[in-house]
Amino acid sequence: MSAQHWQTDIYDNKLDFVSELGRGVVELLAPKIGETILDLGCGTGDLAHEISQSGAAVIGLDLSAEMIDAARRKYPGIDFRVGDAEHFSLEPQVDAVFSNAALHWMTRPGRVIRCVWDALKPGGRFVAEFGGKDNVGTVVRAIIRVLGREYGRDVSPLNPWYFPSIAEYSTLLERQGFRVVYAAHFDRPTRMKDGENGLRVWLAGFADFFFEGLTDREKEDAIRRIESETRPALFRDGAWHIDYKRLRIMAVKPKIE
Repeated sequence: MSAQHWQTDIYDNKLDFVSELGRGVVELLAPKIGETILDLGCGTGDLAHEISQSGAAVIGLDLSAEMIDAARRKYPGIDFRVGDAEHFSLEPQVDAVFSNAALHWMTRPGRVIRCVWDALKPGGRFVAEFGGKDNVGTVVRAIIRVLGREYGRDVSPLNPWYFPSIAEYSTLLERQGFRVVYAAHFDRPTRMKDGENGLRVWLAGFADFFFEGLTDREKEDAIRRIESETRPALFRDGAWHIDYKRLRIMAVKPKIE
């Protein structure tokens, strides 16, 4: 799993669309009173809190200690834990595992799926949304192109994301033993705050690692060039619209017969 460093103030105040747009995944989850639900990659806890309002008991797990510290401050009544989604176990097992905008940071999906399987009761459900095939492709291609052309740097190996197709991810789930009951891969252009500065805020929050080793002047020049190259596709009506493509799935662990 990527060791991305999170700036929780930017995440909560500038990139809060992550939680806002995740509310549809909570509806698909349909949490019930008395259930225990794991929020995998819970971030600063907003959706864990929303799930808890249904009467379910929620456990929030995230690799980032900064995220968990912020979540505990915001929602002290929820059980938040620092942990790695590729290496975790839960006792007792839970009724559901939920994840929003997190699984694409986990580059060994088979390990994540095995941990989710082990954490679920028979009959339990896994509901998630994350980046699908070609997610933020326009931005990523521009980053790679600009840094390669202007600074002779091949930053492709720095890309930390896993953006699978429906077929690829469903195959992994089925191989583990899950029954996939819902899967959708859809475009969701996402409007950024801050007008002209929206793309650079996105880059600071999610992709700053691509610019490591550049001086401040070089980084600023690179960002301006990336803005120039992506503007025709992504800037309209006074705002940047990042080219998100999402994969939303629900899979069930069969009951023991």
